[in-house]
Amino acid sequence: MNRLNKLFLAAVALIGLAACGTDHEDTLDNWKWDVAAPADANPELLEAGWTNVSADYGTLPAYVNVYSINKTTDGKAAIAYIAVADMSKAKFSVSGDIHWSEKAQGNGNEKLYTPTEFYNNNESPTVVINGGLFFESDGFYYSQSSCYHGGAMLCPNQNYYSVNWTDFWYPTIGLFYQDKQGEFHTTWTYYANDGKDYSYASPRVEDPNKPDTEAPNATSPSAGTVLNDGTAVEGIGGVGVLVHGGEFVNTWANEMLDVSADSYQPRTAIGYNADKKKLFFFVCEGRQMTEGIAGMTTAQVGQLLKAAGCTEALNLDGGGSSCMLINGKQTIKPSDGKERSVIDACFIK
Repeated sequence: MNRLNKLFLAAVALIGLAACGTDHEDTLDNWKWDVAAPADANPELLEAGWTNVSADYGTLPAYVNVYSINKTTDGKAAIAYIAVADMSKAKFSVSGDIHWSEKAQGNGNEKLYTPTEFYNNNESPTVVINGGLFFESDGFYYSQSSCYHGGAMLCPNQNYYSVNWTDFWYPTIGLFYQDKQGEFHTTWTYYANDGKDYSYASPRVEDPNKPDTEAPNATSPSAGTVLNDGTAVEGIGGVGVLVHGGEFVNTWANEMLDVSADSYQPRTAIGYNADKKKLFFFVCEGRQMTEGIAGMTTAQVGQLLKAAGCTEALNLDGGGSSCMLINGKQTIKPSDGKERSVIDACFIK
């Protein structure tokens, strides 16, 4: 092709482009590209009203997603978050700092840590929440809640209740644990005089006006399964099993430790969806740290987690202790105005 022909063809092409006009529907800038948005890892949560906010927390493993919601199942204003982990890839663990003290004659620790300190001390896990209940006496922090780590029981749940040290009750108290097969369970436990930590399929029914005359054992209130023989690998105790076997239960009254269950408070909880093998860490804000946000009752937390798909869930320590970190970043505003130091924590890695 000679030079003259090439110039002629180029001129024809330019005339054709000009004739099309810049606003023609077939120009490249105006093409409609039909690119589907990536599917959410937990579509049932979106259907239940949760919003995926994972992008707010930096780079997360593909098996962890974070969601928020602004109302309870009964329509009350809320600020709540859940971190959801696919347990075919993620790892659950509980901090291992609790120990027996000869001096204090109890299980606990001489020091507490903030959730950020737990994050820094434990190789920066993706998600951190506060764990069980505790109290201080004579400079030692006693754990009231069970803690299992690495297949060992570091502390049992508190195994008595009394207000006058004359009348006593021996309630079974909630525990959330992972077994050797990797499955998660909620249960009610009692640490008996034989040194065995027994698990029961339902809580002991307590009458607050009638003290107990005997403590639970291997056969009462029902046949007990021993947990501290290596059955429980990682576990955390709390007060109030919220969901068990897919049913909302909220058994705080029979567990007999005061967590102000019927009042609006910041809350922390842990749950599991047995069908999808998903672990849930939950936290909600409260005490008007954000105007209009009072918090939740344990019943509201349980209903919200059941609606989100949890088949098992346990209420943990709440109030000023409630905190969840994602990649080291806070989700809610802690009600103390800063992170409270706590006795133990749970991790997703």
